[in-house]
Amino acid sequence: MAIAEKDGQLRQPRLSPEEAEMARAAQRCIMGALDHSRAASITLESDDGQQPVIQVPPGALRVIAQVLGAMSEGRPITYVPKKQELTTVEAAHYLNVSRPFVIKEIEAGNLPHRMVGTHRRIAFEDLVAYAQKVRARQQRALERMADEAREMGLDY
Repeated sequence: MAIAEKDGQLRQPRLSPEEAEMARAAQRCIMGALDHSRAASITLESDDGQQPVIQVPPGALRVIAQVLGAMSEGRPITYVPKKQELTTVEAAHYLNVSRPFVIKEIEAGNLPHRMVGTHRRIAFEDLVAYAQKVRARQQRALERMADEAREMGLDY
């Protein structure tokens, strides 16, 4: 979970091993409840022992469970609205590439975009689809290389 700080930077809190296990247990509990029933409420216990029941839509409980799972594994979490558009700099940061590379991919027609004045904007969902295609292509190339290495007797 990212928390905005005074300087505007987003930081994900580090979980202790005990907190990570607590998050994993909560994720399993929530997903188990969703798998076996249509329960849409959870009970929280405050420091003074009170236990309010909170009604939560099942879809929101799934999101909470996914967040807990990612937190327990130390994976970064980012919330992005579905219709979010990114600048070329933001897209480059997301893909972990340079801005000129993003522009080259846009100009080659590999990455959809729209113009806002003289600036390019990339829909987040298009960026995610592009990243998935690139990862799939990389995986296929690695598999071909491994197959060729095996054929040549270069097993490791």
